[in-house]
Amino acid sequence: MNTQLSNSKKMLTLAGTVLTQFALGSVYTWSLFNSPLADKLGDPISQVAFSFGILSLALAVASSLSGKLQERFGVRNVTIGAGLLLGGSLVLTSHASSLWMLYLFAGLLVGYADGTGYLMTLTNCVKLFPKNKGLASACAIGAYGLGSLGFKFINVYLLSHFGLSQTFNLWGGIAMVMVIVGGLMMTDAPKQEATSADNQQATTDNKVFDYTLPQAIKTSQFWMLAVMFLTVCMSGLYVIGVAKDVGQNYVHLSAETAASAVAIIAVANLLGRLVLGIMSDRIARTRVIALALVVCFVGVASLVFLHLNSLSFYFAVACIAFSFGGTITVYPSLVSDFFGLNNVTKNYGVIYLGFGVGSFAGSIVASLFGGFVATFYLMLALIVVSIVMAVTIKLPGAPKDSTSHARQSNVAVQQN
Repeated sequence: MNTQLSNSKKMLTLAGTVLTQFALGSVYTWSLFNSPLADKLGDPISQVAFSFGILSLALAVASSLSGKLQERFGVRNVTIGAGLLLGGSLVLTSHASSLWMLYLFAGLLVGYADGTGYLMTLTNCVKLFPKNKGLASACAIGAYGLGSLGFKFINVYLLSHFGLSQTFNLWGGIAMVMVIVGGLMMTDAPKQEATSADNQQATTDNKVFDYTLPQAIKTSQFWMLAVMFLTVCMSGLYVIGVAKDVGQNYVHLSAETAASAVAIIAVANLLGRLVLGIMSDRIARTRVIALALVVCFVGVASLVFLHLNSLSFYFAVACIAFSFGGTITVYPSLVSDFFGLNNVTKNYGVIYLGFGVGSFAGSIVASLFGGFVATFYLMLALIVVSIVMAVTIKLPGAPKDSTSHARQSNVAVQQN
């Protein structure tokens, strides 16, 4: 069985993944639409913004299922299907005339389309470059972050010139074309052989075994990684989803000044993806995650304890976005460090449910306890717990019920 692809196919798949991720990242401009949608529907912004929590949850669920879809239909066909669903869902959102329609179209359908394409194309790309997983992940997820920045300007322009409904139609058309074209450029990564690898970071004889999902979920490390991931996602997604509203209603900034937070978040998100993603090929990824959590703690603590003005608000949300972007870039490779590369789409897919659960939980806490501050305090507590986990977690040994062959880790996880 041929387990190699030509360099041209690898690079074409990388380019297609970057294009697809750029379009899928456009959902992170959602806070731009909360106020216009609230005016259109006549409902409170808090209830309208809840659609982003539903979107994030649907995205996470779809991501956890995308590995099975890829096995059956291939990365190209599933990506094209995701593009068609994303475009159609945004068009349907333009016709939403009630909250339940908004939750269905913008929440469930857009989230499902985005999640189906996001994790599958990312892990497929990472598997093509096993010796440079961090760099490949940084390129792909960096494009996802850059998409939120690029579409911030696109969607602001469309809103000001074409109105709310037509903006959703045009946004859907642009994103659909980009995802379909990207999908046509992709090839499925071959199954990785269990071979040793020379890596500049590998300093021990630690071994990583290919865990199946049932084997991985029996380990304590799996659930520690899941809690750490949920923590950063709760912080990042909640703040991203309501950044403009936090700026206006909590910091008391003007609408224009608060809206600039969307661009600040996009830039910081992108920098986190690139900086921490590249760093993760040079030092132990658990240490990179610990650093990301410390930065997140600084950002959330600033929102709670500092006297906020525009600059301190921008600093706080930038820290949170930097941490979030870097964490989701490093995590596919981190999961493969612990549980092997061949099953990373399925193993990371379950951990990735924390992406949606975190965002959803943040919105629920804010709704039940009267606003942003309660969620901020919950974030702080979870971040402290996660930092302890990040500095104490150890690499698992061979699964007890496994018959798979051990292989040397591409990137050794430091045992401290």
